[in-house]
Amino acid sequence: MLEDRSLLGTREAVEALAALTASTARRFRGDTVETVPAEQLVVGDVIELRPGDRVPADGVVLSGTASMDTASLTGESVPVEVTAGDTILGSSLNLNGLLQVRIARVGAQSALGRVVSLMQEAERSKPPITRLLERYAGRYLVLILLIAMMLWFTTQSAGAVLALLVAACPSAMVLAAPSTALAAVSVAARHGILVKSSVVFERLAEANALVLDKTGTVTTGRLRVVALQTAVGVDTARFTAVAAALGTASTHPVGRAIAHLDDDPVALADVQEEAGFGMRATSDRGVVLMGRDSLMLQNGIALSVLPEHDGPVAAVAEAGVLLGWVCLADEIRERVTETLEAMQALGFRRQALLTGDRQAEAQRVACIAGITEVVAGALPPDKLAFVQSVVADGDKPLVVGDGINDALALRAGLVGMAMGGHGSDIALASADIVLTGDDFSRIGTSVRLARRARRTLRVNLALSAAWTLALVIIAVSGGWASNGALAAAVLQNVGAFMVVANAGRLMKFHES
Repeated sequence: MLEDRSLLGTREAVEALAALTASTARRFRGDTVETVPAEQLVVGDVIELRPGDRVPADGVVLSGTASMDTASLTGESVPVEVTAGDTILGSSLNLNGLLQVRIARVGAQSALGRVVSLMQEAERSKPPITRLLERYAGRYLVLILLIAMMLWFTTQSAGAVLALLVAACPSAMVLAAPSTALAAVSVAARHGILVKSSVVFERLAEANALVLDKTGTVTTGRLRVVALQTAVGVDTARFTAVAAALGTASTHPVGRAIAHLDDDPVALADVQEEAGFGMRATSDRGVVLMGRDSLMLQNGIALSVLPEHDGPVAAVAEAGVLLGWVCLADEIRERVTETLEAMQALGFRRQALLTGDRQAEAQRVACIAGITEVVAGALPPDKLAFVQSVVADGDKPLVVGDGINDALALRAGLVGMAMGGHGSDIALASADIVLTGDDFSRIGTSVRLARRARRTLRVNLALSAAWTLALVIIAVSGGWASNGALAAAVLQNVGAFMVVANAGRLMKFHES
């Protein structure tokens, strides 16, 4: 029952997903706006979204411009700029700007609703694995009963039959799995690896394919400045000071990353954030701007050639003059390449990057990490379908992710692993294993520990089987006289002690 408790993870994940849905919405009724429960929305309703609001259902923007954080469903690290005519998904977060949105899909038909309904399907699609003891337990029971019957008919000795049944009682074999699992779970916790069920290690030892989310898993999920391109004749110090000042005043992820450019930013006044475009303020030299090239063109700023960069790019201008460009990217985690090479050596020949981010960004990360199979622009149902296709190909995938958009894939893989440092509640509830920190190399540690535990379990099973077989042979041959049952019981406990002692050797496993 304790092992089957992992099924509760599905219910926990569904409850966490439901919590993402906005509880209320501001709906237009003629010229007035009324606040209603989100579940009362129907297709065709027009709602108002203010900065900080979570989208209650899928819809189409009628008016306004804003930056939308869609990471909950797409995993994209950079907010998406939306304007009239664009589709937005339920559970997205409005970072800035005022929008009017017509509801297009509600309830189970919305993107988030489909994720909830697919959660149970993902659990059912998890490839089965038969536990070692379950393969032979039934046959063993039948065999021992047949031998006991034969012994009774040949000896007519109740004492001999009782000695046989006690000798054949597989106490050491029964202890082999839980003692090994207990040691493995303890060692895992010491390495920052939390395991929800002891059966997970048996599954993980069988895994031979790796499916990775990008944002928050292979990458940190945080933007950082990777390059500066200063305009000709511009002082770089002034450029970074102006950019840092505007970034400090911004609530946008791009602005927050740029804020660290300079420790002594210039003083600004009249700071305004123009939704979907960038920042505007006034310095001691005039109007300063930072944002998209369209913002610069609107204000008559002459632009040089755009930098060749796949990630976000922000232009900075002051007093009508372009100061330069700031190039940003999602940072790759440490030790990713070394870990993936180690996973190759462990037999994980198939390694795939599965992300909802843009193709260009996914290819950039895959190239750095050394991953050849890339699937980009994938929504949660697409991720589920991909993992199911990996299973259909005969592979046994270990799926690693951290976001809401990874929950379905985590449930469908042979083993789901969540990066717990900044992972979402839904991902943590859906995963079989949670890494408490952000150390990517712990993925390899988990696999090595699981396979070490499997070897220990097999040794324990072989040891207990050999010991029990020896006791059965002695009992059948009449090697015990009047106290046969008592002698068999004592020797069975000796065998159990050997199994537990061997499992304890697993506690020496350590990877610094």
